Amino acid sequence: MAEGSGAGGSPEAAAGSTGGGGWRRPHGPLQRYYGPSTAEAAEAALDPTDINEPHFDPEVFMNKVRSECPLGQLLAREAALGREIRALDSDMQTLLYENYNKFISATGDLLRNFITYLLGSSSQVGVGLFSQALSNRTRGLKLCQGKLKLKIRTKSFAERVLRDWNGLPREGVDSPSLEVFQLSLAVALSAMIWEETLDPKELTECVEMLLQLEEPPEELSEEFLSQAGARLEAELAALEAELPSSDPSGAATTPPPASDILDFVDRGSSAFVGTLCQLASSYRALFGADTGRLEPFAATLATRYFELLERRLALERGLGDTSLLVRALDRFHRRLQALLELLPAGAAAAATLVARAARERVDRYLRALQTFFLGCLGDVRQALAAPRPAGKEGPGLPDLLATLATSVLGQLKAVLAYVQLFTARDVAFASLPYFKGEFCVTAVREGLVVAFVRWLCRTARGFADGPAERGAPAAPPALLLLLARLCLDYESSTISYILTLTDEQFPPQDSGPPVTPGPALCAEARAAAQRLLDHYVQVQGAAVAQMLRKSVETRDWLGTVEPRNVRAVMKRVVEDITAIDVQVGQLFEEGVRRAQSSDSSRRAFSVYSSSRAPSRYAPSYTPSAPMDTHLLSNIQKLFSERIDIFSPVEFNKVSVLTGIIKISLKTLLECVRLRTLGRFGLQQVQVDGHYLQLYLWRFASDERVVQGLLDEVAASAAHRCLDPVPMEHSVVELICERG
Repeated sequence: MAEGSGAGGSPEAAAGSTGGGGWRRPHGPLQRYYGPSTAEAAEAALDPTDINEPHFDPEVFMNKVRSECPLGQLLAREAALGREIRALDSDMQTLLYENYNKFISATGDLLRNFITYLLGSSSQVGVGLFSQALSNRTRGLKLCQGKLKLKIRTKSFAERVLRDWNGLPREGVDSPSLEVFQLSLAVALSAMIWEETLDPKELTECVEMLLQLEEPPEELSEEFLSQAGARLEAELAALEAELPSSDPSGAATTPPPASDILDFVDRGSSAFVGTLCQLASSYRALFGADTGRLEPFAATLATRYFELLERRLALERGLGDTSLLVRALDRFHRRLQALLELLPAGAAAAATLVARAARERVDRYLRALQTFFLGCLGDVRQALAAPRPAGKEGPGLPDLLATLATSVLGQLKAVLAYVQLFTARDVAFASLPYFKGEFCVTAVREGLVVAFVRWLCRTARGFADGPAERGAPAAPPALLLLLARLCLDYESSTISYILTLTDEQFPPQDSGPPVTPGPALCAEARAAAQRLLDHYVQVQGAAVAQMLRKSVETRDWLGTVEPRNVRAVMKRVVEDITAIDVQVGQLFEEGVRRAQSSDSSRRAFSVYSSSRAPSRYAPSYTPSAPMDTHLLSNIQKLFSERIDIFSPVEFNKVSVLTGIIKISLKTLLECVRLRTLGRFGLQQVQVDGHYLQLYLWRFASDERVVQGLLDEVAASAAHRCLDPVPMEHSVVELICERG
């Protein structure tokens, strides 16, 4: 094989061995890749042209092939090598698949054997464990039966002996031995009474047998109550252990209770109340109608239990789950009915406890509503004070008002739904007289709804009445306007809706306590709205008046130059009044204006007509006039309508703007009266007044108000002028139109 296929053989021989019709040796080509044996390798000479040798040199081999073999032989050699390589690849794949099949078969056999072993072992172990468990259970049952028989024999020994002795004739029993036996039996039963493991039923049986032995009932009743008191005191101590210390100094750091109120009431009702009912019933059965000791005894323990329950209710911080509280109080009331049948004196205390818990929860809801409203007000103030990015508008006043009103009303309705759980039909204590009458009226309607509406009106009015704290920011005017509209909406519709909803959910009784009528609440809301709107007018009027006052006080009216334009502050005043008009118009209606005069209808923004101006100023400003200017002004005031500057404002836009304009122009009038003016100063006042008249009359409810105040300003300026020479009216109009 080395001669036919090795590199040292001739290519012709290699071609002859592989070109005979595609015949190949089955596994011959594989042998060349494993290399020769060690002995053959030692005997063979080093041949660089042998491909199977480690000293094979490709360059030498290629030179030899090119020099010795023709092209046809090389192509035949290439085809033979390709066939050998494909045969080798096929053999290797066959070998690989056979190995895979053997491995998978072996793994499957191993897993089947292992699973069979596990199944058999688990069955044996399970049978062994089951047998051992049955054996242990049987042994335990036998031990329990033995202990039970021993206990029964021990406990019933005295009873069986007494029953046997009762069957014997009295004459057949020796009197001394009977007395000794009775004394021993009484001592044994008396000792059993003080056993801690004795349940109420066994205690009752012991006392009953002692009564049959003619023991003193007074002593037995005292011992019975002492033993029962010790047991009940232990149960109260277990309940008290769940509560934190009652020290008021540590109330702020008291950790929350480990269990909820329902679990606490369940444990108290099942343990303490159940035991107390059973013992009280046994006492009545044993000692008859002698309840002189039972009632004080039970009342003292019940009072302690009520105190513990009140302490646990006080730990319910915040609102929590109202349904859980109602279920706990309902369960407490139901479990207590059996005790109240035996001891009716505790009914009042139990009802008071339930009523106090319900009233406390209603008070917490009131405080929660107040906190919620203050939070909404904070959000509104933040929205009003937040800076607006360029080109982006914030929420408008109608949106803020709708959000505030909807949020507060929705929260109030949710609170009423929670409070209604106390008067549900499936709640046992809802049938108490307090929850049918006083709770619905005093606690809910008056203590929650009416109190919240009144507090809301007081809080809103406080922004206008209460002086701001030092350093605290004043309420923005937009907030005053929004709260005024909110109170006005409450007066018109919200209060009646809330009261109607409350009366439907909590119907008052005809003979119940008096209630606050709806019109009284509406009057309070309207008064708050009126005060807020008046304060808004005063604040906005004071802001505009401050600009006018500073502009008058900081100007030299004697040395001023001839006016050529309207002062910038007058333009700013018109801009501010226009902005206020837009702001008020978002929340209030337009209102009714007085009919315009012929002058204002002929020229929209001009009231100083050419026909009236000369007649107003010429007689006053002529030095040869026989009548004094001040006297003429006073005579004109006698025949003019008096203007009330701080009159109440109506709930419409025109009235609000009129109030602000009156305050502003009145301030301008008073400032001008305190200044001394020159000729050009008077003319500047004339130009400014005409400009204000052009643009302010459309905001007022009556243009004569603006006209009258501006006339007074002009008259005061002329009176305080050293050289009262007015400007021509046409020039004034030209300057104002150009400005």
